[in-house]
Amino acid sequence: MNRVRRNRLLTVLFIFAGSAGAVTLMLLAANENLNLFHPPEQIVSGVAPVGVPIRAGGMVVAGSVARAPDSLDVEFVLTDYRGSDFRVAYTGILPDLFREGQGILVRGELDAAGVFRAVEVLAKHDENYMPPELVPIAAEAAGNAG
Repeated sequence: MNRVRRNRLLTVLFIFAGSAGAVTLMLLAANENLNLFHPPEQIVSGVAPVGVPIRAGGMVVAGSVARAPDSLDVEFVLTDYRGSDFRVAYTGILPDLFREGQGILVRGELDAAGVFRAVEVLAKHDENYMPPELVPIAAEAAGNAG
C-alpha cells in the first residue's frame, strides 16, 4: 500500500471514529435528560421507576389537599378515576389553576414508600380556558355577534 492510499484510509478511519464518538456522547446525554410520563396506573402498579426523575399526571381527588399551616408543604392525591390513586408531596407555591378535580401534571421522583415527591406542579386547563381579564371582552364580543 502506498503512502497516499494509507493516509486516505487513516483520514477516513479518523473521521468515522470521531463521528461515532460524537454520536455516542449525544445519545448518552439524551438518555440522562430523558423524563418519561407515567399515568397513575403505572405509578400504583410499580411499573414506574423509584428514585428516577419522571413525570406523572392525573386528577386531584376532592378533599385530598392537605396544606401545612406553617410552611409551603402540601400533599394531595392524584387519580385516573379507575382505581389508581397515589399521594403527591410538594413544597412550594401551587399554580393559580390548581384545585380539586383539576388535571395536574407533576415532575419529580417516586420514593420507596410510593409517595411522589414533586419538584414541579403544572395545572392543565381545557381548550376553552380564557384569562379572567378577557372574560368580559369575550362576552361582549359574543353578544355583538348574535
